[in-house]
Amino acid sequence: MSKRQIKLIYGGGNVGLMGAIADSVLGAGGTVIGVIPKALAQKEVAHEGLSDLRIVDSMHERKSLMAELADAFIALPGGLGTLEEFCEIATWAQLGFQDKACGLLNIDGFYDGLLSFLDHATDEQFIRPEHRHIVLTETEADKLIDKLTQFKAPTLSKWTS
Repeated sequence: MSKRQIKLIYGGGNVGLMGAIADSVLGAGGTVIGVIPKALAQKEVAHEGLSDLRIVDSMHERKSLMAELADAFIALPGGLGTLEEFCEIATWAQLGFQDKACGLLNIDGFYDGLLSFLDHATDEQFIRPEHRHIVLTETEADKLIDKLTQFKAPTLSKWTS
């Protein structure tokens, strides 16, 4: 990200995979903006060494500000919070509320089950094929970033015929 002059916008924590990514980007001279709810910042999980740390009142405000600041979205392997945030931003893309790319970094097949589910939901006509393509995936970060930069959001004039 630093080599490509891409800013990291993330949840603002100093622990886990995201804390390690933030440290890596900072260590390479990159810019990192963290957005964290006050309740989490008070539990001492806020990363104090960021280029910019924004403390907000709620998770909803956090997601809204991150969506505003970001040019695209990447989910790394994670748990329920990661899944919830990624699905919400992909849903916003489906609804046309945002037109930014959404990608899953599928390291060691971590997201294979989710991708299989999305394909199944598409086959069962719960997801339109155009919307299935909102969720991009790659096993390597550089390749995923390339896909994200080439993404064009689908446009539908109406939901049903």
